[in-house]
Amino acid sequence: MYEVKENPYPMLPRERLELLGPEKLSDSELLAILLRTGTKKLSALELAAKILQHFQTMERFCHASILELKEISGIGQAKAIEIRAMMELGKRIQTAEHHRHGQVMSAQEFGLNLAFEMRDYEQEHLLAIYLDGQNKIIEKRTIFIGAVNHALANPREILYHAVKNLAVGLLVAHNHPSGSLQPSSADRTFTDKIKISCDNLGISFIDHVIVGGGNYFSFREHER
Repeated sequence: MYEVKENPYPMLPRERLELLGPEKLSDSELLAILLRTGTKKLSALELAAKILQHFQTMERFCHASILELKEISGIGQAKAIEIRAMMELGKRIQTAEHHRHGQVMSAQEFGLNLAFEMRDYEQEHLLAIYLDGQNKIIEKRTIFIGAVNHALANPREILYHAVKNLAVGLLVAHNHPSGSLQPSSADRTFTDKIKISCDNLGISFIDHVIVGGGNYFSFREHER
């Protein structure tokens, strides 16, 4: 629960940020700086606390739509749009930070990157990631959206783009919107099929990753 506590520092959030750094400010203080102004009855800091109280968790706040933001007294169209723009910019910055020069460095890094990237997907997505000899990403392609099990039976399209890209390595990944990381029998069958197909074409099958609930499952890691 968010609340406004008496500030022991005789400074406004902007002054505290300048003097102490942004990491020392509370969520309410950071949001108050972005709001800039409050209302006739509430300061920017009080309005910020009210917004965060309304959504209860930071996750719910980050997914709030413009209409949901406007339901809060003191938040009009302009402020709601500014908040949504701020959240989208933060998301893009975080996404950029999760990518390391378009190169796959480890199963853990790759899995966590995908877990972040696919965290808001409400449908299952099947991705293929094509790599060169230095594990640099040539292309990341969405192969299928929907009931992934329908796509897992035939790896032909995945391998077609691997040959087209002259890929040396291949990673495949899909998400479980339920958050479960447990591979299904279809997931295991598909993994075996794609591995055999890659071997026949001289392409290194690196891993099949399942993501959900902010985490990942790596077939390669679990084979060790």
